[in-house]
Amino acid sequence: MLLGEGQATAQGQALREAGVTVAIVDTALSPVQQRNLEREWGCKVIDRTGLILDIFGERAQTREGTLQVELAHLEYQRSRLVRSWTHLERQRGGFGFLGGPGETQIEADRRLIGDRIVRLKKDLEQVRRTRGLHRTARRRVPFPVVALVGYTNAGKSTLFNALTGAEVTARDQLFATLDPTMRGLRLPSGRRAILSDTVGFISELPTELVAAFRATLEEVAEADVILHVRDAAHPDSAAQRADVIAVLDGMARDGTLDPAWPKRTIEVLNKADLLGGVGKVEARAGAVAVSAITGDGLRALLAAIDARIAAAMETADYSIAPADGARLAWLYQHGEVVGRHDEEEAIHVTVRLLPSDRARFEQRPPAERTE
Repeated sequence: MLLGEGQATAQGQALREAGVTVAIVDTALSPVQQRNLEREWGCKVIDRTGLILDIFGERAQTREGTLQVELAHLEYQRSRLVRSWTHLERQRGGFGFLGGPGETQIEADRRLIGDRIVRLKKDLEQVRRTRGLHRTARRRVPFPVVALVGYTNAGKSTLFNALTGAEVTARDQLFATLDPTMRGLRLPSGRRAILSDTVGFISELPTELVAAFRATLEEVAEADVILHVRDAAHPDSAAQRADVIAVLDGMARDGTLDPAWPKRTIEVLNKADLLGGVGKVEARAGAVAVSAITGDGLRALLAAIDARIAAAMETADYSIAPADGARLAWLYQHGEVVGRHDEEEAIHVTVRLLPSDRARFEQRPPAERTE
C-alpha cells in the first residue's frame, strides 16, 4: 500500500488548498493507484517513471534518441491501458462486412500502440546496425575507447569538455546528455584515444529505459577503459555510486558487459572545487580526484588513463613474411612495436597490444607466430 485512505485524503485537501494541478509521486504507480489518486486529489498525477520519460522526451536530440524515448513512452503507456480506465471501454462498431460487436476503445488503442512499437523497434534495429558498423570501423582505427559513466548530474559532460576541448551540452540538470558523443583524446604518452560521453544513471531506473537505451550502454561495453564519474560533493555520493555499480553489474549478468569490467574502471571523484580542492577529497584506492570546472587533477586523470591502457596491453612475438607488409603495418598501427629483427625469410617483431587487438590480429590470415 502506497498511502492509507486517511493520508490520501489529507494530501488531497492540502493539494487543493495550494491550487496544485499536477502532483508527482516519487515511486512507480500501478494504473489503478494512479487513477485512484487522481480521483482523490482532483489533479493530474505523474509517477517516477512518467516524470523521467517526460524529461528524456525533452532532452533527446538525435534520431536514435528520439526513437528510444518514443519506444519507452509507448511501452509505458501500453501498461497503463487497463480496464480500470472506464472511458476507454466504450465500444466501436465493426468494420467492412464483418459482423460481431466490434472492438472496444481500449482494444483499439492497445492495437495501435502495439503496431507503432513494432515499427519503432524495426527502426531502432536499423539504427543499431548502423552504430554497429561505426563501431566496426572504429576497431580498424588504432585508438582505444574510454567511456564516461556515472550518476546523472555528476559532471560527466563538463569533464568530457575539459578533457577534449569539445563543447557538448553541459548543464546543472538531470539527463542533460542522452545521446552518445565521441571525441579524440590525447594522452601524456602521445597515445590517442576516443572519449565517449553517455547518459547518466539514476536509482530505480525504469525498466523501459534500460531496454530502450541499450545502444548507449553498448558504448560502455565496447570501452577499453571506463571512467566512473562521481559527484564527490553530493551528500548521497556513496548511494549514487552503489546505484551505478548495480546497473553495470546487471549489464554483466545479462551478457551486455564483460564481468571483469571493474578491472578496467577508474573512479573519478569530480567537483573537488566544492570541497576546497583535490587535496580535500577523501582518498580512495584507485580513485582520482578532479575538478572539471577548474581543471585541477586532470593531468593526474590523463596519466591514470594512460597507465590503465598500458597495463592492459599484452606482449607477443610474431614472425612475418617480408612480403606481408600489410600485417606488419597493422601491428605498427594498432600496437607498440618494442623489438624487431629482420632476416631474409622473416621479420621477427615483439609488440605490445590490447587483448582485443591481439585477438583480431591472430584471427587474420595465418602467419607463422612464435611466443
